[in-house]
Amino acid sequence: MRRTALAPSAALREPAPAGRDGVRAQVLANGLQVILWPVHHIPSIALNLWVRAGSRNERPGITGLAHFFEHMMFNGTRSRGPGEFDRLMEAQGGANNAFTSDDVTVYEDWFPAHALELVLELEADRVAHLAFAPELIESERGVVASERRLRVEDNNHGLLAERVQAAAFTVHPYRFATIGSPQDIRAWRLEDLQEFYRTYYAPNNLTLTLAGDFDTETAVRLVRRYFEPIAAQPSPTPVREREPPQGEERRVTLRRKVQTPLVQCAYKAPAAADERASAIHLLMSVLMEGDASRLHRALVEEQQVAIEVGGHWQEGFDPGLLWLSMTLPHDTPPERALAALDAELERVLEAGVTQAELERARNLAIVGFWKRLATIDGKAHLLGEYAVFHSQWAELFEEPRRLAEVTREQLRGVAADILAPRQRTVGILAPNGARSRVRP
Repeated sequence: MRRTALAPSAALREPAPAGRDGVRAQVLANGLQVILWPVHHIPSIALNLWVRAGSRNERPGITGLAHFFEHMMFNGTRSRGPGEFDRLMEAQGGANNAFTSDDVTVYEDWFPAHALELVLELEADRVAHLAFAPELIESERGVVASERRLRVEDNNHGLLAERVQAAAFTVHPYRFATIGSPQDIRAWRLEDLQEFYRTYYAPNNLTLTLAGDFDTETAVRLVRRYFEPIAAQPSPTPVREREPPQGEERRVTLRRKVQTPLVQCAYKAPAAADERASAIHLLMSVLMEGDASRLHRALVEEQQVAIEVGGHWQEGFDPGLLWLSMTLPHDTPPERALAALDAELERVLEAGVTQAELERARNLAIVGFWKRLATIDGKAHLLGEYAVFHSQWAELFEEPRRLAEVTREQLRGVAADILAPRQRTVGILAPNGARSRVRP
């Protein structure tokens, strides 16, 4: 059977998601932003609590604090002991998770509809009354130090990425590792933790999203009951540092006892809210998504200079990085793989991508968008993502239209804007026992 690509205009005919018109958003008296999307096809609810706090909000001496609070928020409040948050939620059939990035910390809960009041009470309690018991702080300090050793110091990908990011930024706090430096993890003081919590876990710095089986008026009433008594705080100090333009390529070289060399290229890239975001996502898909992607076919299958290619766009409040990475066969010199990568990128800059490549990337993006939006978890996350990074939750519903309107010329344009060697930092991990070095 002959298969045809989805035409760009088809994305415009996508129906609006059921219940979109029922989304309600408001800001409480204390500044908490609340967005609710009632969906009644399953008796469950997803809750996201977005905290505008990441490594971007840190400085030397307190790096890693945003991530540390991801741990501390599960360790009890003035009225509830360590682990009680999890026990109470799991007793109702619920589950939770959390993650920290350069820009935000996000807490995620999934639970039966009947547990809504309990979960809101639990979340408000840890926002307002987190415990700072010295023994718990020291215990979690050790946990984070161990996590750092596992994810960074004993992980080739993690260690190289940390060094590359630190070299890519000379001024902006994106240069700090989210997990923190070993020295700072050992040196945090109680006063540092209390100040960070008071500043960034204030309701006026939070966005709460709910999606699932609830009555909107009842949910608003419960959110008000448990969150509105929490006092607002002065707004956090804005991040004013702006990274200067990068005029030449930087290099980081690590030599360790490894069998598979690594190459990471971090290009300066726009902030998440940039109007070219849809084109950037499609360019990334053309280059790296799946076995039919440009770089997989050229570097892995045809030239066999890489075992694996990948990457991501580090979308944040400020201009960040777009990463391209390669895992190499043991006998492939990193410079050879890098030259092959550059040759493929130069072809994109000179001739652009094909219409077939664009349509494949567009189809994948549109299908991925609707798959995420089909679940209450995806709804809660996307509401928060667009409210926090794009300042307007309703913008998420414009994404299919934006994807449909991207042209080959726009992909070629963002490639020219971003993928210039002069504005990248290259990290190479090669076999050897010699010391690492950084070349500016």
